[in-house]
Amino acid sequence: MTAEAMAPDGVMRVVAVIPVYNHERAVGAVVHRLRASDVPVLLVDDGSSPSCAAVLDTLATENGVTLFRRASNGGKGAAVISGLREAQRLGFSHAVQIDADGQHNLDDLPRFLAAASANPTALIMGQPQYDASVPFGRRYGRYLTHLWVWINTLSLAIKDSLCGFRVYPVEHTLSVIVPGIGQRMDFDPEVAVRVMWAGGTIVNVPTAVTYPTDGVSHFDLFWDNALISAMHTRLFFGMVWRLPRLLWRKVTRA
Repeated sequence: MTAEAMAPDGVMRVVAVIPVYNHERAVGAVVHRLRASDVPVLLVDDGSSPSCAAVLDTLATENGVTLFRRASNGGKGAAVISGLREAQRLGFSHAVQIDADGQHNLDDLPRFLAAASANPTALIMGQPQYDASVPFGRRYGRYLTHLWVWINTLSLAIKDSLCGFRVYPVEHTLSVIVPGIGQRMDFDPEVAVRVMWAGGTIVNVPTAVTYPTDGVSHFDLFWDNALISAMHTRLFFGMVWRLPRLLWRKVTRA
């Protein structure tokens, strides 16, 4: 990953990319908190209901808020990919991925941005510190994905591949988004693995996480877990043929 991470003038230009699918009760507070920190916001409407779409239309009239509307619902990953492409078109060098449901602690945003500034080509990833609101199954079920990510990267560098609070260097990230990459909840872990395969750096930032303020979660226990399992299988075979390169990289970086 050798492409320049900054804008052509060397300045880091950051936008918050928020994928939205029927989170009309929570997304406004997230947007206003970001704008209070003077961070531009790019809302990606992933085929929301008319009521949510109306809320997004109103938010998009505010200074520093842009709305990108997908033609139909494609899933969180599809919405993030659309947001990254639009961020690049608008001239942003970095995109902060933030969930629309209010679970991410935006008090930690300055630390994420400082990490991105110090490591402009790195993927900055949230390392969740959970409170009592997290469902037991969701918290401990994550560890199976963590294990497969560590296997598929031959590394423990990614502390939590499912956390949706992260900062992407836009150009670098788009360079690893290949046809067939996960389009739903499988996107977050897969893109992190592909960043590492491409020689990218991971920086983990601990952050407090609560569960949705609006009571809406689009994680489908059966379907999304099936997609994540299929994704791990695909990545395992991808890791096998990359094995010599990954091992050589570990030796030369030791």
